[in-house]
Order: sequence, then structure tokens, then C-alpha cells
Amino acid sequence: MNHKIINHSVKFIEIDGQNAGQRIDNFLLNQLKGIPKGHIYKIIRKGEVRVNKGRIKQTYKLQYGDKVRIPPVKLAQKKELPAPGRSLLALVERSIIFEDSCLLIINKPSGVAVHGGSGVSYGIIEAIRALRPEQSFLELVHRLDKDTSGCLLIAKKRSALISVQDLLRNRQTDKRYLALLCGQPDFKKKKVAVPLLREALKSGERFVRVDQKGKESTSFFSVLECFNDTALLEIKIVTGRTHQIRVHSKYLGHNVAGDSKYGNYACNQRLKRKGLKRLFLHAAQMTFKHPESGKDMTVKAPLSDDLEQFLDVLRCRT
Repeated sequence: MNHKIINHSVKFIEIDGQNAGQRIDNFLLNQLKGIPKGHIYKIIRKGEVRVNKGRIKQTYKLQYGDKVRIPPVKLAQKKELPAPGRSLLALVERSIIFEDSCLLIINKPSGVAVHGGSGVSYGIIEAIRALRPEQSFLELVHRLDKDTSGCLLIAKKRSALISVQDLLRNRQTDKRYLALLCGQPDFKKKKVAVPLLREALKSGERFVRVDQKGKESTSFFSVLECFNDTALLEIKIVTGRTHQIRVHSKYLGHNVAGDSKYGNYACNQRLKRKGLKRLFLHAAQMTFKHPESGKDMTVKAPLSDDLEQFLDVLRCRT
């Protein structure tokens, strides 16, 4: 049964270099774990949150030395969620492909969500926090769909989070995916630049379609290898819209293999009989400027054994 938890004391926090530049609403979400966003915005609007004794808007960016007043808060505490299981922790630990003082990068396994929510108790970020309890700051730099595998960046410092997210926002990164598409494309290289509109179905499920009212999106498709009724492609994305590659592939008439939402049912069933058990979409490589050294770095995530073995099956039947 839910019960009320009350934080009785007012907190005063002086902003250091780690938190400077952060929006006040994001800062409060981190400080008041478990408090819904709507409640955060409410206490800001009511003036209960003060910066340097004055009222602020939720878009205010904190400055070094700012003094923030955080009021007492009330929340309905839900039943405590179980901690990530040992098998998930071991899987995530094995999947780490790079780590230094400001970044941790994993080759995310397919079928694991990047974070808890929407019926999922925990995901990659919760597992990483359990594996690195001494680390005070761990946040996702970007996201991957649950069924997509590959390069996933996690920041260990706020400065690193802001730096890499700025690169992503300004399209100063190079992100490349590997995807198995149904059918044999009649091109070697193809640019797809069509607007994508994201909608929420009545069930709450997200759905994306090509629509002139949507946001501009661009992908570059390059054929790497052809098989009897499928092809392996490298896809470079310029924008990072929700389900972009899957919808762009459908737009081309060559759905991503194993895609239950936007895919080709007949193709999926045929490939399932050959041994494909998941979405064949993998974030294979990412190039960006390191947030501290400023040097270009490229991180590569190899295909999982099951996908490599499935490609071998296709090669044998070609």
C-alpha cells in the first residue's frame, strides 16, 4: 500500500562547477528522486523554489555560486522496486567496451531497456548505477530502443553529459548502424530525407510515420552485402529521430528484419524459421570529440554472436 513520505527540512545548495549550466528543473529532478516532473514544475511556478532568494522560471540555467532553496516535498512512495538481478548485472558488466574518468560506453544487448519505466522495473542505467555505487553521477547521454543493440554512452560527469549532448544536438557526431533489410535494394547508396511525425496510440505506444507535418530527418543507406532475399546495410544517421532507421527503411520498401512494429510479416516469419530471433538493428560505431581531450574518438561495438551466426547461415544459402 502506498504511504506518504515527507521531506520536513528545507535544503540550501550552493551550485558548484559540476552543476553550473544545468536547467533548474533538471537539477531538481536529480535532487528530488522520485518526485514527478509535474510536481517539480508546480513548486517552481508557486515560487517555493528560490535561487539567490528570488523566483525563477523552469528554464533558468544555474550559474556557479547560485544558492538554491529546495522546499519540503511530499510524495506517494510506491512499493520499492527490486534491484537489478545478478544475471543482468553480469551481462551489463561484460558489455562495457570503454571506460575512463568521464564516459562509460557499453555494447547494449538487445531486449534490455536503457532505463526503467513503462512496465520495466529497471534497465541499463539502473544496472550501471548498481555496478558503480561509488559513482555519484551516472546519466544516459542518449537512448537506444529496447530491441536495438550497440553503442550506448553514459556520462560520469555532468560536464561530459552536456558536452556530448551538444555535439549530438549540433550534428557533430558520426553514428553508423548495421541493419539487415528485407528484399534486395536496387541501389548501392541512397539518401533518405523525409519528415517524421511521432504519435502516441491510445495504448500509450509510440508510433512514427512519414508526414509533411513531422520533423526533418536524414539517413544515408549503403549496401554492404546481398543475400537471396535480404541485404546487410550500413546506415549513417544525421538526425536522431525516434525509430528513424526503421521508418526510413519501411519508406524504401525494405523493412528492417525482425521488426514487429514496422516490419514485413512474411519476411519476418521466413527469417525466423532460418533462426533470426530479434530485430536486426545494431548501433555499430560512433565518432565524436572526447569531452575532455577534445580529440576525435571512434568507438566500435561488434555484432553479437547470434547475429554473426545468422549472417553465416545466410551466406551458406546464397
